Amino acid sequence: MNIDGITIELHHGDLPEGVDFGDCVAVDTETMGLSTLRDRLCLVQLSAGDGTCHLVQFLPGDPQSSARSTYDAPNLKRLLTDQSVTKLFHYARFDVAMFLRYLGVRTEPLYCTKIASRLVRTYTDRHGLKDLCRELLNIEMSKAQQSSDWGAEDLTPEQLKYAASDVLYLHRLRLRLDEMLVREGRQDLARACFGFVNDRALLDLEGWVDEDIFAY
Repeated sequence: MNIDGITIELHHGDLPEGVDFGDCVAVDTETMGLSTLRDRLCLVQLSAGDGTCHLVQFLPGDPQSSARSTYDAPNLKRLLTDQSVTKLFHYARFDVAMFLRYLGVRTEPLYCTKIASRLVRTYTDRHGLKDLCRELLNIEMSKAQQSSDWGAEDLTPEQLKYAASDVLYLHRLRLRLDEMLVREGRQDLARACFGFVNDRALLDLEGWVDEDIFAY
């Protein structure tokens, strides 16, 4: 389908065979809420940055079956763990935790535009995706559908457009942020931070969400 110039492919339960995102795929998730321990993974968005977005919708399975069986998704898991494909996130910590919990996989290698922004845009405390798109790309994003029912079986066109928009600009943001990381000499620090995200997500799932284990 095409919604306001965005090509959207909606899949249920997994990516189809043969979808090629190249060597870098933008990834995001929609969930029932913002608790990695309470809220269900509902939707995964993926894009090669080419104006097309693939959405993988997960619907609740048989209540008598295990939660994990709803999330078999072998093709999606294969992509998330493919070492030749960089997974590009904004706030990877949350999405990676959801993949650890529901898909049972570590998402590697990865790049997080929010981490990169915090390392180089030290002149501001605004590191949301909307803020980055406005400043670095001169693009205004709507967040009107952020707090909507992502567990619904039939998602509205407005929800689909919102979900797709969260991954369509990440490739361009990465290019701008990489320029700033090199300029400030922080690219190695960024890579080290990206490499720790899966372990940070595991700490969240194990109960250290608010505690700074590096504090005195």
